[in-house]
Amino acid sequence: MDIEGYAKRALLSGENEGQIEKRLTRRILEIKGDKVTQHRARELAHAVMVEAGATLKPKGEILEPVTSGITMGQFGVGSRGAGDFYTHEQIARVIGKTTAEVDSSHLDDSGVVKAGSGEYLVLTVDGTHSRLSDYPFLAGFHVARAALRDIYAMGARPLAMLSDIHLADDGDVGRIFDHIAGITAVAELTGVPLITGSTLRIGGDMVIGERMTGGVGAMGITQTISARILAEPGDLVLMTEGAGGGTISTTALYYDRHDIVDETINIKFIDACEAIMEAGLLERIHAMTDVTNGGVRGDAKEISRTAGVELVFKEDRIRPLVNPSVLSMLEELKIDYLGVSLDALLIIAPPGAADDIIGVLRSKDIAADVIGEVVEGSGARIEINGEIVDFSPRFRESAYTPIKKLVGEEEPMDFKQMCNRIDDAALAAIDKKRRIVERLKQ
Repeated sequence: MDIEGYAKRALLSGENEGQIEKRLTRRILEIKGDKVTQHRARELAHAVMVEAGATLKPKGEILEPVTSGITMGQFGVGSRGAGDFYTHEQIARVIGKTTAEVDSSHLDDSGVVKAGSGEYLVLTVDGTHSRLSDYPFLAGFHVARAALRDIYAMGARPLAMLSDIHLADDGDVGRIFDHIAGITAVAELTGVPLITGSTLRIGGDMVIGERMTGGVGAMGITQTISARILAEPGDLVLMTEGAGGGTISTTALYYDRHDIVDETINIKFIDACEAIMEAGLLERIHAMTDVTNGGVRGDAKEISRTAGVELVFKEDRIRPLVNPSVLSMLEELKIDYLGVSLDALLIIAPPGAADDIIGVLRSKDIAADVIGEVVEGSGARIEINGEIVDFSPRFRESAYTPIKKLVGEEEPMDFKQMCNRIDDAALAAIDKKRRIVERLKQ
């Protein structure tokens, strides 16, 4: 619970300060239980009120936040759909033009800069799945694997990882060790060490409870980049088998299908990339990505937008590559498997390379097949039961927990108006940055 935010919202509503303080005292006692006395809870509540009042109305340009009037939940930010993709496009807009070989404007999961030696340095960061807070080892395992996937997808070999873990005030310190154990399990399996990181409380004293969040970053080097922008008409789209990661684990946990979690504990994606590199096939591949952000639907949207091409898929080629137990669970729960993270490897390569790539992967006991092609145009289509239909991502990724089903996947009626307000906020942030930079340069 964010007790600072709780106090500020109540103050802004005009509520009596004494009543707010009493209610906040009760909330603190509810969450902390016998860890605090009634007197101590009152003291904490009063201190929070003092701090909240002092910071309620920030003064000065730097302290005044840019606002859009649109919340993260309203716009689906982090939900791997249309709203999330739009927000990331605006993030790239705020960052502006860079000297990087691959930056945020390319919508790849990693960025790339050229080192002085001529090699490419690849950098990425992934956040832990928000619903895995109560399962630190699982959260650590999947976020570390995700970070390494992003490095491999750029055609690079990862060299090292870093971690960032934030645990709320009442979280057990042992959770930190469990989380790190999950990360380093991947480190030991892949030979990529975890070498540094940060450990903090969420919100310091102002967030109580046991919530955990954080992320894992990774860096690697390569001589050749395989970025999404390199996809071109005539290429084929290949995919390896996938059993999912954090998203599928979350689905299994919150639908009481805990046995499915074990299906996600593997490093098949990394094995596939290593096999391709060892066979010297990387130079024959135009682009690679992991099937995460909104599933195949989401990846198709990002690749199309970045490379200026159209992708056409065959559903009957994708289905056999999804872990049977995972697919069965998703279909029983009426979750669109094409719109969730499968953690498979998507490869875009010329037709002449496809057979060799598939042959190498299958020789390592990794299932793979051609699932589509790249053509001139824009957007994406998919052939299902002989009919070709639009393959756009929904407003949010496939709803894969009971709460997500309640929130829904459909685009809100006022989406375009929200986009306009998001645009305005991005422009305001750009203008603010310009003014501050100019001031400091003078």
